Amino acid sequence: MAAHRSYPTPEHEQAAHAATEFFAERPGVDAILLVGSCARGKASPDSCLDLTLLVSPDLTRAQRASLTRAWERHYDTVPVFEAVRRVGEYSNVEVDMHDGRFKPAGRGWTSGPDSFELEIGNTLVYAVPLWEGGDRWVGLRAEWLPYYDEELRSHRLAEARRYCLNNLHHIPLYVKRGLAFQSLGRLWQAFQEFVQALFIARRTYPIAYDKWIREQVEEILGLPELYPHLTDLFQIGQLHSGELVRKAERLEELLNQHTGDGVRL
Repeated sequence: MAAHRSYPTPEHEQAAHAATEFFAERPGVDAILLVGSCARGKASPDSCLDLTLLVSPDLTRAQRASLTRAWERHYDTVPVFEAVRRVGEYSNVEVDMHDGRFKPAGRGWTSGPDSFELEIGNTLVYAVPLWEGGDRWVGLRAEWLPYYDEELRSHRLAEARRYCLNNLHHIPLYVKRGLAFQSLGRLWQAFQEFVQALFIARRTYPIAYDKWIREQVEEILGLPELYPHLTDLFQIGQLHSGELVRKAERLEELLNQHTGDGVRL
């Protein structure tokens, strides 16, 4: 699914122009990227205007902090930004920075998926450049797309499956002890790890593991038949019952079916 700019209101568009004008003059900013729902044509008036600044790796922490403070002062005083805050219930301008150095982060057994694939996807795939001060963004796309190398992919897939299965296999033990909410928490975490593994297995970068699931599964991965199975996982009638165990078993079946050794894509 290609990114394409689409603002839900004139206020969002005017705020994007004003923010671009502000950041394009700042040293160390290599590109200004429209990300999130506005970059995918999915935004509503309540949506935030999400921007990512691709900044130089040489930008120091103090320089980043100074840039953030300058933006906050500007954001609080310019009428066009007040207008976008008024147009929707939660609409505002959200600005993040990324230095373009993508690397897996360490994680623990209960920390959930890391953001490695998410950062690449949201910075390089599902983003629309509003301004570029050179060819750095294009160069990063050439380096990381269509996907990273096969050795790393195999390692990442095995890791995501291992953490997912660890969470799923804890659920029967917790159910026996009456720890219903802890079991539910493990099921939700395993679900996010399943989504991570699903995307890695298909050499496709994701948007998120906790939202836009239908869009990602049906439109990006082209698996409309899978989505109803995922919603069924969280239709739970009796929390203090073996139902959570059966849900865990079903998610393990889906994990093996869609990310196991028999999957050839």
